[in-house]
Amino acid sequence: MTTPPTTATTATAAIVVLAAGSGTRVGAEVNKILLPLRGQPLLAWSVRTALEVADVDPVLVVHRPGERADIGAALLPVIGEREVLLVEGGATRQDSEQAALAALAPRVDDGSIDVIAIHDGARPLVEAELFATAIATARRYGGAVPTVDLAGPLPRDPAVAPAPGGAGTRLVGVQTPQAFRAAPLRAAYAAAAAAGFDGTDTAAAFARFAPPELEVRAVPSGPANLKVTFAEDLRVAERLLVLR
Repeated sequence: MTTPPTTATTATAAIVVLAAGSGTRVGAEVNKILLPLRGQPLLAWSVRTALEVADVDPVLVVHRPGERADIGAALLPVIGEREVLLVEGGATRQDSEQAALAALAPRVDDGSIDVIAIHDGARPLVEAELFATAIATARRYGGAVPTVDLAGPLPRDPAVAPAPGGAGTRLVGVQTPQAFRAAPLRAAYAAAAAAGFDGTDTAAAFARFAPPELEVRAVPSGPANLKVTFAEDLRVAERLLVLR
């Protein structure tokens, strides 16, 4: 695991894979991204896919404090001779994203990285095409988030019929990878830190603090890009991998 060169002749995208969570809700005693999925650590699937995306340098993984060796051991069989940068994360998602942006800052400032995509390592089934689409959309408009259509809301009382969505109503779920122009993303996160803002995802901080002329566009995704949150999600992911 080494740090990629700090200069480049053309701008590339960077992909950040967040792996600084826990295994609490999945019922594991270790970080859930280290759990096995068809013979490989959960994290390895999305990192390997990130390495397949054209014109990406570097791929960076944000890990929990004290887990650098475990993450490195989990990824080495997958990445081979490729380079992946490991960065220690923080107490919150936004802290971890800030750590990644700080590590990438020199290459953002010299213009060798123009887009940063941030992906949740607990989404192992992401496809390279979704990374590429999000990155291209961010280059053109400013930002991109994958979305998937959701069913209408269900009532808490099972005796009450679900309320219809109504004309023109569309419920969507937001996924990762989310991609943004690198310099405005860095500036937005600096402004968020100064304001004490802690968003639920990358798009929240970008939408609030980035210049208004930049637009965050939705890119289509699907339910197969699932996030492993509970134990049953691992079983679903295993079945979906069989169908690929």
